[in-house]
Amino acid sequence: MDVAVFILVVLAFVALSGALVRLVRVPLPVLQIAIGAALAWPAKGLHVEIDPELFLLVFIPPLLFGDAFAAPKRELIELRRPILDLAVGLVFFTIVGFGYALHWLVPSIPLAVAFALAAVLSPTDAVAVSSIVDRNVVPARLMHILEGESLLNDASGLVMFRFAVAAANEKLPVSAASLSFLYAVAAGILAGIAALFVAAKALQVLGRIGGTPAGAQVLVMVLLPFVAYLIAEHVGASGILAAVTAGLVTGTSGIFRHLSVSARIQAMSLWSMLTFVFNGALFILLGLQLPDIIRRVPPELTSRHWLFEPVLTVLILTLCVIGLRFLWIWIGDMASMIAARLGKRKAEPFGFRVRLAGSVAGVRGAITLAGILSLPLALQDGSPFPARDVVIFLAAGVIICSLVIASLALPRIARGLVEPGEDPGAAEERRARAGAAKAAIAKIESLASEGGEGEAAEARLAVADSIVAGYRRRIAASDEAEEARAEARESGRLELELRHAGIEAERAAVRAMFRTRQINDHTMRALLSEITLTEALLKSRRDRK
Repeated sequence: MDVAVFILVVLAFVALSGALVRLVRVPLPVLQIAIGAALAWPAKGLHVEIDPELFLLVFIPPLLFGDAFAAPKRELIELRRPILDLAVGLVFFTIVGFGYALHWLVPSIPLAVAFALAAVLSPTDAVAVSSIVDRNVVPARLMHILEGESLLNDASGLVMFRFAVAAANEKLPVSAASLSFLYAVAAGILAGIAALFVAAKALQVLGRIGGTPAGAQVLVMVLLPFVAYLIAEHVGASGILAAVTAGLVTGTSGIFRHLSVSARIQAMSLWSMLTFVFNGALFILLGLQLPDIIRRVPPELTSRHWLFEPVLTVLILTLCVIGLRFLWIWIGDMASMIAARLGKRKAEPFGFRVRLAGSVAGVRGAITLAGILSLPLALQDGSPFPARDVVIFLAAGVIICSLVIASLALPRIARGLVEPGEDPGAAEERRARAGAAKAAIAKIESLASEGGEGEAAEARLAVADSIVAGYRRRIAASDEAEEARAEARESGRLELELRHAGIEAERAAVRAMFRTRQINDHTMRALLSEITLTEALLKSRRDRK
């Protein structure tokens, strides 16, 4: 009962944070951490002991799967060079540079444990960045690189974290660790593909049975990342890479053709909700851990002063992470310009402000938190895991400090980086809508002309004309000429107002019929669901205008 109440309380405050963030001028992750700390700060507040393995299983697969599925695949391919440079090269650069810096700054932390903390601090959180600064303020190319990096360095950073923990546990030789790493990567990717194949077969079976509820199909999609993770872990591979692979391949695998229309809509809405819930729950859990972490500040960090020394240590380490990131981006720019001069490829270097923005935007978030809290409590011989409290304190401190620095500095650094004008993504969407509408018109007119003669043919042409008129308004709204677009937008606005008024009348009529017992609650819910879906589609159209 206590566990159930705790889960409900956390979910309630995740929902509350989504409303409060509109009233306070702080990033959502910072607000959620503050809420968690407030809940745990009193002596009788909420406190929870986290099982590391269970924590990793519950949070990591859905978060990584959701990020991988939502990632823009075309941009990932086009920007693969800088993305891989940051997602792989920078991860190893950070592990080595930060690991040795941490071991030098706090000698009581063994080098293997320092490397583990460096590895778990390597993953960045593009979701946290988008909550700090408007996407329209950051150059699209930089934002796509940050999204691709945050996806792939989750995998590379957490895989290296697991091996660093294993090295601290078993003192693995370098050769054995290298072979294990290659096996974990290859088998993890195959496990993700295998899990996707299993899910597709399960959906095919449900489709053949017929009449399968949409909820059952959605459940298969929800279980997919967990199945991928567990298959990989069972064979000693990387469950992290398995979840990422499954998410990347899902969108292009054709698995959605096995889902009904209702199941597709529900699956997309559910994943959006789950991503919000899991991210929010993670930051609230960090806040819940924070008072105990602060009360138990390790003595290694308080030998000179109980407050200034731990705060200064966290600040130095955060600046070290940002500095390493800036240095690596600058090295990449120099290498790109040298390669361009040699004629090997086209140079696309960043300016100083973009490099600085990219460095500050590398905030740490949910994945870092999930990884560090998954540290084992003890070694295989039963002795306590070395410096566990120290590295958890430092990781929590770097997460918070990086969020605070980014929230203060990034909006100022990014201001003016994007030239005024139409967003390239919006222009692309506008052209795509016009192309799709033209194809629909051609098909409808072709079918209407095959109707023969007589009253049936005239009725068919009348219906076709009505449908085609709607598509022509869509094309007009996408016209390159600003005057034509403005006229179409005004016409569309009037149409949306009338449709919205009609929807409100429909809703009121259905509720009136329910109150007078002309229909039962089942009929009312069915009709209101259809009305709500139509309203959501109209709202989406209105938001794009």
